Amino acid sequence: MRILLVGAGGVGSAITRIAARRSFFDHMIVADYNLARAEAAVAALGGAETRFSAVRLDASDRAAVTAYLTEERCDVLLNATDPRFVMPLFEAALAAGTHYLDMAMSLSSPHPARPYEECGTKLGDAQFERAAAWEASGRLALVGVGVEPGLSDVFARYAAEELFDEIDEIGVRDGANLTVDGYDFAPSFSIWTTVEECLNPPVIWEKERGWYTTAPFSEPEVFDFPEGIGPVECVNVEHEEVLLIPRWVEARRVTFKYGLGNEFIETLKTLHKLGLDRTRKVTLPDGTEVSPRDVVAACLPDPATLGDRMHGKTCAGTWVKGVKDGRPREVYLYHVVDNQWSMAEHGSQAVVWQTAINPVVALELVAGGVWSGSGVLGAEAFDPRPYLDLLTAYGSPWGIRE
Repeated sequence: MRILLVGAGGVGSAITRIAARRSFFDHMIVADYNLARAEAAVAALGGAETRFSAVRLDASDRAAVTAYLTEERCDVLLNATDPRFVMPLFEAALAAGTHYLDMAMSLSSPHPARPYEECGTKLGDAQFERAAAWEASGRLALVGVGVEPGLSDVFARYAAEELFDEIDEIGVRDGANLTVDGYDFAPSFSIWTTVEECLNPPVIWEKERGWYTTAPFSEPEVFDFPEGIGPVECVNVEHEEVLLIPRWVEARRVTFKYGLGNEFIETLKTLHKLGLDRTRKVTLPDGTEVSPRDVVAACLPDPATLGDRMHGKTCAGTWVKGVKDGRPREVYLYHVVDNQWSMAEHGSQAVVWQTAINPVVALELVAGGVWSGSGVLGAEAFDPRPYLDLLTAYGSPWGIRE
């Protein structure tokens, strides 16, 4: 397998470090708009690792990416960029006849009149509209296969197959007790993506109603996370699982809630009030055009560089409530990463490392033919057991709490 990895930021660099320990692929080309960043990701692996190379590519240039995939005879494009570049990369892979994987799906847009009641364009809609073309090509677009979405969706399918006869609710719950020395505000993941998903109307799915929206940060609840993290207040946030899980897993309700904390929520609300969450460029007095959200991102520390200042654990998981053998049952399937461990073992902070390991696991299953298919599919469309077994074999076990 020849892989084109597009994006050499925190998650992309962590992918290379994880993949370098595996033998399922022949070559991985690390591409980034900033060639120096791609070269640094390769150099960090050491001179003895010859299966990696670096190249400059503009993820927004569909034609250039298509041509490069063809010239290099790549089998798959792995997208590690932010969601703005999903569609040009997705279309480039289709045009080149390669498989495609991403960790975040095409962007949404709110309903123009009723944003907090009805869906407008949903996450992933643009990709699912192209499902027939992918099926006709015989190629697989495996979408939303990071940790959330991704591993959380695998947990949902596993619960449906092995733990429940009927499911009332599948609720993805994400929380952490991470702190960062020296910063009053330092997000552990891309602020561009965080603003996008937290300030957009969250989506909820119900069997009798379908998909609908609510207000940002709605329905707060305290969820008790395992392995010493403890109680964290979680709120509704827009996320792909709610758009993916109901397509393949039978449940009466699907939700996603994120443990943000009051200070983080108030900061995001302030950015929104000031218009600093906007992506449309504004013109400065000197004529310079800038995107307010890009300015915010530039003013904050790069999350990938915070590992040596970060302490604590992050938890991603799927809470499931339903019936098994005529009795009520409630479980939480989860994956916890300790930042001290991920820094010592891989040189990557916990959040980006936890995101990065999952597409590598998925790639290995695709390379071995364990996961196969064509069209636009989520992780819950496949057998979950090989995925969970391989994740454990990578040295990153998962847990379950009744």
